[in-house]
Amino acid sequence: GASGSVVCCVLEGTRPVLLEVQALVSPTHYNSPQRTVTGYDYRRVAMLLAVIEKKLGVRLSQQDVFINIAGGITVDEPAVDLAICIAVLSSVKDVPIDSGTCFIGEVGLAGEVRAIPQADVRVQEAAKLGFTTLIAPTASMKSVGKTKIKIHPVRTLFDAQKEVI
Repeated sequence: GASGSVVCCVLEGTRPVLLEVQALVSPTHYNSPQRTVTGYDYRRVAMLLAVIEKKLGVRLSQQDVFINIAGGITVDEPAVDLAICIAVLSSVKDVPIDSGTCFIGEVGLAGEVRAIPQADVRVQEAAKLGFTTLIAPTASMKSVGKTKIKIHPVRTLFDAQKEVI
């Protein structure tokens, strides 16, 4: 129920793992805003913040941004991108994301949500663990069979934002 907290599904080898992505965005008190990232690539997060600013018009240049992959896990898979972006947007707008929602998807420089490998395995794992909704790239949904989880396919970061915020 807290803003800035979302769940995503990543692959550790061949095993799907669900993890929590946390973001805290607050006004800066410094000349240069802080960007602190734990558990993910700092440069990739900087790129995602630039995409959010450019494509969604959300001003982050006067905001400190803290990103944490909960549980001390380090992730190197771009399928976490969408979850990071939604966590940041949730924190900026102070709107909690439904705890039954899971996110997967890589975000490109144009704000598009790109396909990710083994979407079917990720969907099955999220459904098995009780998630009711999945926000995922449209391009990855071809490989997903029938499932009890409600899937919202999205093409862009803007579409994903409209689904949950």
